[in-house]
Amino acid sequence: MRTFVNIQELKAAVGEKVGPTEWRTVTQEQVNLFADATDDHQWIHVDVERAKEGPFGGPIAHGYLTLSLLPSFMDEMVEVQGIAMGVNYGLNKVRFPRPVPVGARIRAVGELIDVKGTPAGYLSNLKISVEVEGEKRAACIAETLSLYVPAPTE
Repeated sequence: MRTFVNIQELKAAVGEKVGPTEWRTVTQEQVNLFADATDDHQWIHVDVERAKEGPFGGPIAHGYLTLSLLPSFMDEMVEVQGIAMGVNYGLNKVRFPRPVPVGARIRAVGELIDVKGTPAGYLSNLKISVEVEGEKRAACIAETLSLYVPAPTE
């Protein structure tokens, strides 16, 4: 966990790495629950027996499931103090270079790309790579945008 005591400290860290997070295992139950939540029941995710004969040799996590873990990973990597709140502002770029097999362990590492002032606060761009244990290529690379709203001054 990297703690920044204020926005100025965060701005000074542009170009620096944060993380990695702890490893976590992607389970079939997690994949099934995500399929139910999103109505994406494609067999490569939820049909374990059929997926064993498929192109990945077993079921894989949805790319969007991997992406949905980014806020949780960010909570493990970065804390910004001295703000009223942080808001998910969106994404600039997302890629899924490799699948995440069910049962694999994943973690995230980040790089602070930019922090700039806006009328609403400070917009940070954190490039996050989700790694699969034992693999060279990341499973997900995404530029996440967070808007940090300054705390009111008295």
